[in-house]
Amino acid sequence: MTPLTLAGAAPVLRPPVRPGLTELRLTACAAHLGTTFGCGPLTFLSGPSGSGRTSALRGYEALARLGGGAPLDETFPDPGAWVPERARPDPQRRRGFRLGCTTGGPAGPVRLDLTIQAEPELRLVAERLTTADGTALLSSALRDPRRRTVQAAWHTGGGARVTHAPLPDDRLGTALLPLRVAGSTAGQRLVLAAAEQLVVALRSVFVCDPRPDRMRAPATAPGHAGTRPPPERGRLRSDCGNLAAVLRRTRAECPQRHARFVAAARAGCAGPVADVRTEDRPDGTVRAVLDRGEGRLTPLHRLGDGELRYLALALVLLTGPGVLDVDPVAEVPAAFQCLTVLADDFDRCLDTRQTRALSRLAASMCARGHVRLMGSVRDATAVREGVAAAGTTADGYPAGDGHPARDGHGSADGYGAEAGMLTVVDLGR
Repeated sequence: MTPLTLAGAAPVLRPPVRPGLTELRLTACAAHLGTTFGCGPLTFLSGPSGSGRTSALRGYEALARLGGGAPLDETFPDPGAWVPERARPDPQRRRGFRLGCTTGGPAGPVRLDLTIQAEPELRLVAERLTTADGTALLSSALRDPRRRTVQAAWHTGGGARVTHAPLPDDRLGTALLPLRVAGSTAGQRLVLAAAEQLVVALRSVFVCDPRPDRMRAPATAPGHAGTRPPPERGRLRSDCGNLAAVLRRTRAECPQRHARFVAAARAGCAGPVADVRTEDRPDGTVRAVLDRGEGRLTPLHRLGDGELRYLALALVLLTGPGVLDVDPVAEVPAAFQCLTVLADDFDRCLDTRQTRALSRLAASMCARGHVRLMGSVRDATAVREGVAAAGTTADGYPAGDGHPARDGHGSADGYGAEAGMLTVVDLGR
């Protein structure tokens, strides 16, 4: 944290700047041609069916997987689906797609652009990492199609301004730079800082797609009373099928956060909600129940799809990498990382009241700076209404810790910090 010294006052610590995505570019990717839009802490893509909301989120997910070191064949199992429909092969019968992003953070704006060949074989044929002033920190290109490498050059500074070396054509070169660059010159340290910022911004991504049919089945408990569960157990999966087991863990580990989850359940579920708890079953499984008060319990499997999706998304927003099945950068302290949740069809099965309440919770959590959300909705009206109510006590929902968030984001509409961080991208225009 950076100390700020005020005249006549003790130093004040400023929260660290966490790397995050500020722009997503789908230059020629799936249904998108020349699509570029800004990303904030809370971003929603709106538009009718066929406008490209899902493919945009898939593009973000693909970049995140590449940033985490995944090879191309795992990231793009069906590469032909990423090629624009009207793309024509070149004389060598090659077709491909292009996408990229810009991240913000301590190193300033860092831009990544990729060109990926999908046919006749999948390979990364061009990669470019640049700064805001256009300085090329890394550039690679396929020179010899017979070799499974690309010729890369990265900024060095000093006597030799550029270093040339081959890199594999099936992985993101930026993610490999910390293994190849020594950091002995100012230019190399700039390259390392930019590469680290990009990888940190992309890597901690949780794709959330709650499946009510899987959430209704009893979950296997991650551990028994008095025992410590293995570190890989008890983490919420993408489909939230093990919601009951994770809720059992979070209720015991963080009562304050569980209280917020109960307040969220009260705002989004029909009928009274005094608590949300779990019950251990004789067969070793665990089920979640809504405590209605006066001894009345409602098992979660009796709830509708909308209520189940609402509860799952609320739990995701209130937890973090230690609870979700994500792979953060172990070498970077948690205070310098930010979890990004990707939620396609954020409003699926939700009514207007639930969408407002969930959007309000998302704004409240994103204002704290440790979580970001990018989701897609058909109509952003309820989202805007929910975010506008964040930091207030409207609809009987408690406002965070009792006061609006203070993170430096303002709003010309007179809303609080939460409203100022909302970005709505209309892909239907």
